[in-house]
Amino acid sequence: MRLLLDTHIALWAVTDDLRLSETARTLIAEPTNEVFISVAAIWEIAIKHAVRRRTSAMPVSAETALSDFLAAGFQVLDLVPAHVLALEALPAVHGDPFDRIMVAQALSVPLRLVTRDRKVAAYSDTIILA
Repeated sequence: MRLLLDTHIALWAVTDDLRLSETARTLIAEPTNEVFISVAAIWEIAIKHAVRRRTSAMPVSAETALSDFLAAGFQVLDLVPAHVLALEALPAVHGDPFDRIMVAQALSVPLRLVTRDRKVAAYSDTIILA
């Protein structure tokens, strides 16, 4: 299975955070699964970390997060025009632009987006609420 991790799922995975569900842990650890992190998640971390200065929501810099993601074996999914264009077809279920672009990426590639956000999961039955 090809998985795209939302920002918090990815951060919790590399920090072994207790908030990461057992379902997400199992999916990420499964050796036959390919695990991706969107460049949009790295962008989100950079913005929120800089603005909020190391709050619990974004405790690490984008540079540290990227290093941790790569060390964990995650592949980086770049943004391409097709992903951006797919945003236009998404209903207004969720307002967060980072979540919306990750949904658009997951649906257009396709990948199974792993999230804990119920609003994000409402976009498609292919999204894994974990």
